[in-house]
Amino acid sequence: MTKVVLLVSTYDLGRQPFGLASAAAALRDVGLDVECVDLSRTKLVDETIRRASAVAFFLPMHTATRLAMPVIDRVRALNPDARLAAYGLYAPLNAALLREHGVSIVEGGEFEDGLVAAIAGPRDGTEINRNDVPRVRFRVPDRAGLPALTRYATLQYGDQRRTVGYTEATRGCKHRCRHCPIVPVYDGRFRVVPVDIVAADVRAQVAAGARHITFGDPDFLNGPGHAMSVIDRFAAECPGVSYDVTIKVEHLLRHPEALPRLRDTGCAFVTTAVESVDDRVLALLDKGHTRADFERVVARAREVSLPLAPTFVAFTPWTSVDGYCDLLQTIDRLGLVDHVAPIQLAIRLLITEGSRLLELPDIRTLVGQFNARTLTYPWIHQDPRLDDLQRTVEALVGVNLSVPRRSVFARIWELAHDAAGLIAPWAVDLDIPARATIPYLNEPWYC
Repeated sequence: MTKVVLLVSTYDLGRQPFGLASAAAALRDVGLDVECVDLSRTKLVDETIRRASAVAFFLPMHTATRLAMPVIDRVRALNPDARLAAYGLYAPLNAALLREHGVSIVEGGEFEDGLVAAIAGPRDGTEINRNDVPRVRFRVPDRAGLPALTRYATLQYGDQRRTVGYTEATRGCKHRCRHCPIVPVYDGRFRVVPVDIVAADVRAQVAAGARHITFGDPDFLNGPGHAMSVIDRFAAECPGVSYDVTIKVEHLLRHPEALPRLRDTGCAFVTTAVESVDDRVLALLDKGHTRADFERVVARAREVSLPLAPTFVAFTPWTSVDGYCDLLQTIDRLGLVDHVAPIQLAIRLLITEGSRLLELPDIRTLVGQFNARTLTYPWIHQDPRLDDLQRTVEALVGVNLSVPRRSVFARIWELAHDAAGLIAPWAVDLDIPARATIPYLNEPWYC
């Protein structure tokens, strides 16, 4: 029986897993036989597990890690001789727990060369737990064996649905936002992927049917010169193909000249992690912007007709019921109701292993013991109305995934103002079409 290296993804935001494609390219480059399984789209059969000499789990986010734990146990039971590896942002954060489940190789965000060395090298029983940020040799991702792009989330662009691809022009982030899972691994560092590598990956996905590309960089303008080179190359080589990026509020303010350039090269929308409209909360999260900064960015983006997709951490230990209503009122006043995915109004602050949030004395006082099932430090709000409201909003969003955003927003508005004892009817007529069509990816979850 031919032995293979099995790469497994459990969840990656409804997109074809970049982490499988990039790891596969590195491992195949040294002659290893690699098989990729994306459990969000295909099943992992026993025979595939049994013929693997090594099994590596891609853990880029919280949900992916939680879903991976029972699969790791299943693999270990069916094939106890296989070497188990975990890689991606959440692997080093949960290294101790992963070792308890039999994982002996743990690689962080820059994983390619480390996986090659660990899996292709001699097996000496040494545990590998790497949480540094080495400079790896970037390769064009190899997507052979992955499900077709048409099986993943799509971009809704007016009346069109566009097949979506995904790539990365940089990794890591030079900022240290307190709640961000990137920070415990990269700690203010980022790595630039050569333009030729990025362009080759985009071309391959366009040839495979992609008509929109998500650049998954934590912040596309960490390296502004590099970013502009990437989008200029993109526009020249892929006319008619759109893209989206993620950019901090402070970078959108610092580089106003970038906004029309993004628009003119095919950017469909910019995701920006606003997180809160409460300046105290923004300072505690170390976000680097204020409420006023956010409002200025909204105005600038509207001036150049570049849609924004704000994201929020709507429920924190410092959020009040009145503050949550203020968030809804601000979204409404700024004309952003159709720009905000309803799930963003249900997000509760996650406090993970290694989080900079644990530096705050009031957080250390608030949280309980680390929960190995949820992979978080649990917390309860001092005002029970907030926890009740969060659960209600999350349930509402979960059963209304195909309902127009404004209709869901209207119901959340009612729930929040009722909880606050406020009479504040929402003035928008739901029968009137939105002023503009806002492109969006139809995968509602995000972490």
